[in-house]
Amino acid sequence: MPTWKDPEVAAMREMFAAIQPPPGAPPPTWPERRLQIDAMGSAAPLPEGTTVEPMTLGGVAAERITPRNAAAGRAIFWLHGGGYCIGGCASHRGWAARMAEGAAASAYTVDYRLAPEHPFPAAVDDAVTAWRAFLAEGHDPKRAIIGGDSAGGGLTVAAAVAARDAGLALPAGLHLVSPWANLTNKSPAYKAKGETDFIITQAGIDDFAVNYLKGGKDPSAPLASPVFADLTGLPPMLIQVGSEEVLMSDSVQLAERAGFAEVDVTLRIWPHMIHIWPFFAQLSAGGRAIAESSAWIKARTP
Repeated sequence: MPTWKDPEVAAMREMFAAIQPPPGAPPPTWPERRLQIDAMGSAAPLPEGTTVEPMTLGGVAAERITPRNAAAGRAIFWLHGGGYCIGGCASHRGWAARMAEGAAASAYTVDYRLAPEHPFPAAVDDAVTAWRAFLAEGHDPKRAIIGGDSAGGGLTVAAAVAARDAGLALPAGLHLVSPWANLTNKSPAYKAKGETDFIITQAGIDDFAVNYLKGGKDPSAPLASPVFADLTGLPPMLIQVGSEEVLMSDSVQLAERAGFAEVDVTLRIWPHMIHIWPFFAQLSAGGRAIAESSAWIKARTP
């Protein structure tokens, strides 16, 4: 059993252990898992004065989240995580609101279709459709970033590649937190961090991949696993990843791939941190990571 140097992470590990189903219990259904992540993400209150407006972008469900200090025109276009099978606007509303307040921006969260009901490439198609509609509304791409966490981080890069290939304007930057960018699920971190990552297991992430790639689609397809994509011409990236997660190698591989393509990349590996730690409002390191990314967003979208 690993010893956690961060006491807040240690407490979270105990919490996660306490809510695991007993041995032999049937696994929760996808609807049950979706309710769980929505409840977890909604546990913390929104920053005071934040407004939330349901909307659609090109027919894709979305939300506009506006803090009191939002600067006109500055926007965060956020693609949520959840293994392409769970998560949505509700689960990531709080995190998006905290980022928006920190960056003095409005956040637009996208409820792309989920697998297994809507497998690859539905999420990519929805993300590009929503981005196209976002631009058509008159938003300045030079004052916007596209970002995402976990599966949403991989989706962010895939959507940027697809948007580039479609001739759409690209944002000022891409912000990725713990991106799942290699759906072959084979990298050194799976072995090195398998005991410390209490959020992602090999079996669990393989299950997400099988359901997203339903029908036997190739896990190394560039728009499924952007570590295999040509990243030439993409905007600058900020990648944040924890040292204690099995997806750490995805971030390293993605940064290398972007570097080969001459993309400006900042890779930040946070010691002692777990998968998508800024999602959890109770982690003080999450607040520090949001402050770091907020400063980067402001610098990219003056």
